[in-house]
Amino acid sequence: MPLPFSNKYTQGDLQKLKALLAPQFAEAFPLPRKQLRVLNIACGRADETGILIENLLAHTELLEITGVDIRNREIGEAKQRWAKHPKANCQFFTQNASQLDHVRELDGPYDLILMRHQNFWNGAETWVKIYDAALHRLSESGILTITSYFDDEHRQAMQAITSLGGKLQHTLRNPKARPIADAPNKSVDRHIAIFRRTPISPDIIV
Repeated sequence: MPLPFSNKYTQGDLQKLKALLAPQFAEAFPLPRKQLRVLNIACGRADETGILIENLLAHTELLEITGVDIRNREIGEAKQRWAKHPKANCQFFTQNASQLDHVRELDGPYDLILMRHQNFWNGAETWVKIYDAALHRLSESGILTITSYFDDEHRQAMQAITSLGGKLQHTLRNPKARPIADAPNKSVDRHIAIFRRTPISPDIIV
């Protein structure tokens, strides 16, 4: 069994996110695949790994999840919690997300790239590099998914990603997002946006 979360609110937050992502993944991956490859960028402890597994297993025979974050301590906890999961192949790397080219294992392509609570407000230039690297690692039918803590950040992130060629498919507001007590005007997974690298077309082979 995975380690329990230290924050008492984490499990509830994740279940809300799971419910919001499930229909998005069903739309993105309507036919079962032999393999789904997931890249979780700036994943921290990768708390959301469990709900990704729960939502994606119905769409694939083999699920591979790779997480990357610059913070070694958080990556260590992610490895301890998820690396031996019985239903998915999970691996984690300590790496600056703006320098993904330095790790051969992160070349892609990936069917799903996730950036949960991306921090565009904290270093826009760096995050533009990260968004660009993510888009270039998407498979032809893959999706890039971001979540945001607050409204302006979400709007700015969407503008940046679309300026790089990302095609916005959906943007959703989480009606049950939990306000963060010590961070006014922020709430957990307040917004979700889904992008494709290219418009989906019937001739794309999945």
